[in-house]
Amino acid sequence: MSIVKNLLSILELEPLEVNIYRGQNRDIGTGRVFGGQVFAQALVAARRTVDAPREAHSVHGYFLRAGDLATPIVFFVDRPRDGGSFTSRRVTAIQHGEAIFHLSASFHVHEDGPEHQAMMPDVPSPESLAPELDQIRERAAHLPDGLREVLTQDRPIDFRPVLPATWSRGDDSAPMRHMWFRTIAPLPDETIVHQAVLAYASDYGLLPTALLPHDMAYHDPRMQIASLDHTLWMHRPFRADDWLLYSIDSPSLAGSRGFVRGQVFTRDGRLVASVAQEGLLRFREGKT
Repeated sequence: MSIVKNLLSILELEPLEVNIYRGQNRDIGTGRVFGGQVFAQALVAARRTVDAPREAHSVHGYFLRAGDLATPIVFFVDRPRDGGSFTSRRVTAIQHGEAIFHLSASFHVHEDGPEHQAMMPDVPSPESLAPELDQIRERAAHLPDGLREVLTQDRPIDFRPVLPATWSRGDDSAPMRHMWFRTIAPLPDETIVHQAVLAYASDYGLLPTALLPHDMAYHDPRMQIASLDHTLWMHRPFRADDWLLYSIDSPSLAGSRGFVRGQVFTRDGRLVASVAQEGLLRFREGKT
């Protein structure tokens, strides 16, 4: 099975009963279920209960507990409302009898109207940038033994950061980063597939942006790092197998909580999605 087909199989979900689905996990090196995975799977579960042609426009998730990579996740979907043009869904992700994640999603019938948008940043083209995976593999000898095999494995999504793949740039750097991404193979045409892949990718590299000015890396043993909530708004149609630019910044880090936000643009400059997340960035006791 190709690595992209593997991602699609993780996002497919197994129906167990009406409004109940089960999903599998993939280890990307965090030691727990990747937040973007459960976020994307919950979105897929919600969409399964919505009649076409309504598509997701607003998705909010709360991370409650770390997910166990060895155990499938069961998703329970609640149907609060099916209105004339909007549909709302709530999803609870369960492992070992406990909720690990809550999601609220809203779906909307397409409507025409006036438009405006933010401008896309001026950055180098993806073809001029090295894939992040290549950069990581070049430094493989310096990675921790327990992470080397996982971090250097093939990926379904090609991330190409504008600046080198590092999470520590020193006190004079701004908490900001830009990266292009797309799947390494074509995807099916269904809108939910592209939305789910974006949901998956939108959690990658987001929270560590808040660490850039503080001379700390994502895997710094002094830090306890965890996503608390994650929100994705989808404004316009897009394809996740075409290049998308993810522009991320962190306006605040205070009280051991970092706030980060992102904008996603197509190559021709259309703003297709916005992202916001708050996460825990706490010094471990005795590690400062």
